[in-house]
Amino acid sequence: MRFAALLVFTLAACTVGPDYQRPDLALPARYPEKGAPAEAVAVAPGWWTLYKDPTLDQLVAAGLKTNADVRLAVARVQEAEGALREVRASIFPEITGTAGYARQGVSTFAQPPVPADIATVRPNYQALVSTSYEVDFWGRLSRTTEAARASLLASQLSRDVVDITLAGAIAQGYFALRSLDAQIVVLDNSIRARRDSLDIAKARLDAGLAPELDVYQAQSALADAQVQRRDAARNRSLVEHEIVQLTGRLELTLPADKLAGDVFSLPLVPLPPAGLPSSLLDRRPDIRQAEQTLVAANAQIGIARAALFPTLSLTASAGVQSTQFADLVAGPGAKIGSLGVGLTAPIFDAGRRTARVDQARAREEQAVAGYQKAVETGFREVSDALVNVQQSGESEAELKLRLDAARNALELSTLRYESGYSPYLEVLDAQRTANDAELAFVRNRQSRLAFSVDLMKALGGGWTPH
Repeated sequence: MRFAALLVFTLAACTVGPDYQRPDLALPARYPEKGAPAEAVAVAPGWWTLYKDPTLDQLVAAGLKTNADVRLAVARVQEAEGALREVRASIFPEITGTAGYARQGVSTFAQPPVPADIATVRPNYQALVSTSYEVDFWGRLSRTTEAARASLLASQLSRDVVDITLAGAIAQGYFALRSLDAQIVVLDNSIRARRDSLDIAKARLDAGLAPELDVYQAQSALADAQVQRRDAARNRSLVEHEIVQLTGRLELTLPADKLAGDVFSLPLVPLPPAGLPSSLLDRRPDIRQAEQTLVAANAQIGIARAALFPTLSLTASAGVQSTQFADLVAGPGAKIGSLGVGLTAPIFDAGRRTARVDQARAREEQAVAGYQKAVETGFREVSDALVNVQQSGESEAELKLRLDAARNALELSTLRYESGYSPYLEVLDAQRTANDAELAFVRNRQSRLAFSVDLMKALGGGWTPH
């Protein structure tokens, strides 16, 4: 037992190549936004259920099941699992069995001549079991396993990235759809109001109380609202097509009322605290994926360095040989076998192996840069999401005041025009202002919901409220 433990320790001590250590990146103590708490956050899947919309839940579930990117990511994980099993199998001896038959003829003109009682055609039956084993003295196989395991983890984390990105895209597309529904309602109301204004302008013209210019201006305003409504309907169709693709449903048969709804009926979820910037390293799957890529690249250095040292191989074979097939199976066939030890060492390769070590080190430096970029991107995305969420939330109250004022101005200008106290130009200006205020208020709510999705994604997929 002590000898076996000593042997394992000796082999482990001979493993060449650097052991992985996480790069020391200078992260700030907190995010630059004021009011971002520094307490830790528990991340949970299914963050989209916080919006309490059954249709959204169904769309995300369908996308995570049938989306092409998800299926591609799953297949890549399966491929990485197979690669790891293959690498792990290499640490065990490989046993192969062979069976063969050969028929050899001897020339009758050979010197000395073949005796008359000796057959000139000689059959040979052979059955052999052989094995070979490479002693992992320098840790090449263990480093290969380490690299394959890191690649598998990176593939699994890549699938998590796909899931989070897909769920976010579906949620934001759904919110855009709900926003366009609300905008269409606003534009329908605006079209009705402008039709009423056109009727009023025509009635005043017929009564000799208004010039013909008022009618033309009212017709122009009505046409402008109708064009806006058509653009909103077109954009809604495009967004619906995008959602259909994201969910993996190629049939465009979703009824309009299936996805329709007012964006203001969706709840504003409580926003998660951002947590410490350092917690992103263990929370965001894209950062963890970049780190596992770095782990694999670091292990490749050990694999390349192990090629600089001798390779020790053990081989063995055993079997039987006979001139008769019956003797081979159950008779007294001749037993054959071999046992060998092989040592292979590089003597001269013109620097080929050292060049491979340099290449492995360069790839490791690339992976370090990729990891650093992933960390910096994660920090920036959280900071951006915090700013967007905070500012859009504060803008909503201001936009509501603007909307109320625009509605009051429109009502007052309409009354003044009908009473003959103001020109129609004031009504047109009030209609445009009220229409723009209505649309801006709706779009800000959509942005607020979309920014909350960005924050969920930036924090690594959501959070668990306490």
